[in-house]
Amino acid sequence: MPATVVVGTQWGDEGKGKLTDLLARDMDMVVRYQGGHNAGHRIVVDGEAFALQLVPSGVLYSHITPVIGNGVVVDPAVLLSELDTLSGKGIDVSRVVVSGNAHLIMPYHQELDRLTERFLGKNALGTTKRGIGPAYADKSSRVGLRVQDLLDAKIFREKLDVVLKEKNLILNKIYNRPSLSAKDISATYLDEYTPRLAPMIKDTVAIVHDALDRGERILLEGAQATFLDLDHGTYPFVTSSNPVAGGACTGSGLGPRDLTGIVGIAKAYVTRVGAGPFPTELDGELGQLLVDRGHEYGTNTGRRRRVGWFDAVMARQAARLNSLSEIALTKLDVLDTLDEIKVCVAYEAGGVLYDYPPYHQSILHDVTPVYESLPGWGCDLTSLTSYEQLPDKAKSYIAFLEEAIGVSISVVGVGPGREQFVRPSWRGASSSEPERVSTHSRGRWAKVARCS
Repeated sequence: MPATVVVGTQWGDEGKGKLTDLLARDMDMVVRYQGGHNAGHRIVVDGEAFALQLVPSGVLYSHITPVIGNGVVVDPAVLLSELDTLSGKGIDVSRVVVSGNAHLIMPYHQELDRLTERFLGKNALGTTKRGIGPAYADKSSRVGLRVQDLLDAKIFREKLDVVLKEKNLILNKIYNRPSLSAKDISATYLDEYTPRLAPMIKDTVAIVHDALDRGERILLEGAQATFLDLDHGTYPFVTSSNPVAGGACTGSGLGPRDLTGIVGIAKAYVTRVGAGPFPTELDGELGQLLVDRGHEYGTNTGRRRRVGWFDAVMARQAARLNSLSEIALTKLDVLDTLDEIKVCVAYEAGGVLYDYPPYHQSILHDVTPVYESLPGWGCDLTSLTSYEQLPDKAKSYIAFLEEAIGVSISVVGVGPGREQFVRPSWRGASSSEPERVSTHSRGRWAKVARCS
């Protein structure tokens, strides 16, 4: 049976939580495969908002087994707090399992994250200062503590003593900060956190493979998105793991042949949090309008997101990096009041047109977007319940994006609520489905940008 991946195609905040929640109703297991509590998923159910950070979105369904995979970095305090909040709202959290191979976020990770960002000054990366990057750095340096270490107090203390000697030297000598106490950290993690976490700690690789063997359906969700990927994103303004679909394998223990569907999710415009290049960014009144209408503030941090027009150049790159089988388009309703909507179909730099992002950062920082303009539809979409009810201009916008990206759009979000989405009824009907454009046809969009 298939395992399906949900992956963001932009810089995050596309609505992965809502899409995962939508798809989870037909699944048996939802696996979070990377990231930490630096990403928040907001789901609205019957008017009540659920802000999820570490717990997989499928927890809201009683039939789902929510799995926190080995590729995630876990702050126990945040996880337990989130579970308590969900439990207080009547959600059964006893089904949640955590990989013993997931790495722990420790107090020194958070302290070093804050200090490093402050030290960088104007060159700061714009991290959430929650210890994500330092935890992944320790994982790569092979000095990290894993969730399974909580189950062996002797091992936990030995590993902590070794790593804390180095961390305290850095805190003392470089940042002039006091040392952290191994005794205090051990008491918190072993005496306070472990008794509650121990029943959840499992061999999640065995769990997901056993589920596939039983014919169950698995959904894999990541945090952040394609262009925050450590390898393929706008480095160094990226996260510290691999949100792309390939990361779903390493972060869950599934193999590539287990993945049979890759659903990309994209906003009808683009947002970004923190520093880094943003070719289609909008300032002024129009940018603020999209921020206000889209409620573009971080679920966890409250930070204002940067906004811009839809970037088909990015979307094409996301399609080929992730082998997208389809796209879910969210927040189409945010564009309801606009008379004109622009789509970036190419970049121009130094007299050269790029239909995919240039690999060299010096070029990417200086590109000028090439736009196509489409008419707005000027009406409220939030009450619509079927694709057929969409105004023709909204359908034309969707069709234009499909052609520009080369991937079919199978779901369209028309509001923040759990049920506020529509699906094109002709999906899968070969006689009426429009011709698709290959995502690998370089050069085509230099021409399209000049066609009416």
